[in-house]
Amino acid sequence: MLVNLFHGFCMALADSVPGVSGGTIAFILGFYDRFLNALHDLFGRNREARLPALRYLVKLGAGWIIGMALAATALAQVFDSGVYALSSAFLGLTAASLPFILKEERETLRGHAPSLPFALLGMALVIGLVALRGANMGGALNLSSLHAWQYLYLFQTGMLAIMAMVLPGISGSTLLLVFGAYMPVITALHELMRFNFAVLPGLIVFGCGVLCGIALSIHFIRKALQQFRPQMVWFITGLMLGSLYAIVMGPATLAEPHPPLSLSTFSIPGFLAGIAVLGGLELARHMLERRQDTQQEHIYSDF
Repeated sequence: MLVNLFHGFCMALADSVPGVSGGTIAFILGFYDRFLNALHDLFGRNREARLPALRYLVKLGAGWIIGMALAATALAQVFDSGVYALSSAFLGLTAASLPFILKEERETLRGHAPSLPFALLGMALVIGLVALRGANMGGALNLSSLHAWQYLYLFQTGMLAIMAMVLPGISGSTLLLVFGAYMPVITALHELMRFNFAVLPGLIVFGCGVLCGIALSIHFIRKALQQFRPQMVWFITGLMLGSLYAIVMGPATLAEPHPPLSLSTFSIPGFLAGIAVLGGLELARHMLERRQDTQQEHIYSDF
């Protein structure tokens, strides 16, 4: 129970910031396949597998809700004033996660260098989305006063973002950043926790897009990772590399646009803090696994 709550909490922290997806954290912490299979069973036709999957996802979801509530509160308060320090931290978190992914999948990638162009495809996809951002959005979103076409836009954004969150690589928050919906959604979550229900319709539409994205994408992602894992891992690597560019351009997507991150605004302490966060998550994983192993040894010794 405690391990699943921790896993959900870590996924929420990743999902709340541009750069690393919750799927990437699940990949690094070693429970991605279980998470993906549980989602598949929940939406699948096997009724016997549905209940165990639901129990697991409820535990994971409880940790996710706690983590997202804390993250939304903190980010809504500091993003505008500390956008460059936070962007530097996101860069550190993303850059540090790449070696973890490559180490975890080294056996999968061995002998599959011809699949490297899939990494270039992933990079091109993210950079292309960033370049097209200006054409996709005419003004900042405000979830407390949306026009009809903005509800549709928000639904589509939620659907695409959750696909990215489930797939290791590009963060769903990075896509929200690219489409100009990141800070509006974070701010709306913060306002909802302050009982401002004017943002609720927009969040409901966004949530419906999220559920639709899960139902449409989970079978495809699971099959792709089973049948074309080397190509998918290279593609994921490319998505993460492209995310670095999206984070650099992130300040320009705020309601009051800032210049992109540059050498003069780059924060070395922020970058190192991002690396430290990932290192802390990995250390916590080892501690929890060691504790779980010790508990199991005690159980077996009692018999």
